[in-house]
Amino acid sequence: MLLWFILLNLLSHGDRFHPPGNFFNLDIPHFDKVVHFGYFFGGGGLLAATLSFKKARPTWLNVILIVTVSLSIIGVLDEWHQSFFANRTGNDPGDWLADTLGALCGTLVFRKVHRVLL
Repeated sequence: MLLWFILLNLLSHGDRFHPPGNFFNLDIPHFDKVVHFGYFFGGGGLLAATLSFKKARPTWLNVILIVTVSLSIIGVLDEWHQSFFANRTGNDPGDWLADTLGALCGTLVFRKVHRVLL
C-alpha cells in the first residue's frame, strides 16, 4: 500500500514522471477518468486486503467505509496537489469521483474474490 501511495505522489508531479510516449494523452474522451478509476480500484483492493487480513479485522461494512472514505480523501488531496505543478490540471471533480468509485469498486471486487477463495 505504501508503494501505491508513493507512485501516486510521483505521478501527480507532472510530465517528468510519466512514461515516455503518448500513453496518458490518448485522444480518447475522458480517458484520464479511466486511469483514475483503475489506479484507485487497485488501491481499494490493496487497502481492503490490508484491513481484512489483520488479526482484529473490522466487519466488511466497516472495511468498505474505511477504504472508500480514506481513498476518497486521498483523491481530493491528490487533485489539490496536482494544481501546484505545471502541465497538470488539479481540482477536477470528475477525477475525484473516478477515484472514489474506483476505490469502492476495488473494495467490493476484493470482497467477492476473498469470499470465493476462502
